[in-house]
Amino acid sequence: MKAKIGDAMVYSPGLMEGRGQAPDLEELEKRVGELEEITDRLGTVPDEDLVETLDRAVALLREINAGIEAGIHHAGEETGELDTLLEGVDFGPFDEALSELEARASDGTPGEPGR
Repeated sequence: MKAKIGDAMVYSPGLMEGRGQAPDLEELEKRVGELEEITDRLGTVPDEDLVETLDRAVALLREINAGIEAGIHHAGEETGELDTLLEGVDFGPFDEALSELEARASDGTPGEPGR
């Protein structure tokens, strides 16, 4: 389906349903903050707590990585949706008007296209 000049573009919430959600950046920032706290105190952690502390750091890294991967996946889905939308748009009238404007500008002819 191609859009023509004069066709109304209407937002449909139904088109957005079922999409993957972007990762919660606030949650990712909290995890990064916690990881930074762990690295800051790593040198002072008693030996008996070292394995537990490193396990928590690894778990945080996994969560951060999962959030980043979710963000990449979400961005890819959005890109695909935009590509699909753009494939259905007919830019012919705009291209024609632009060509006419460029031709008039190079000829030195004043005025707007179609006038």
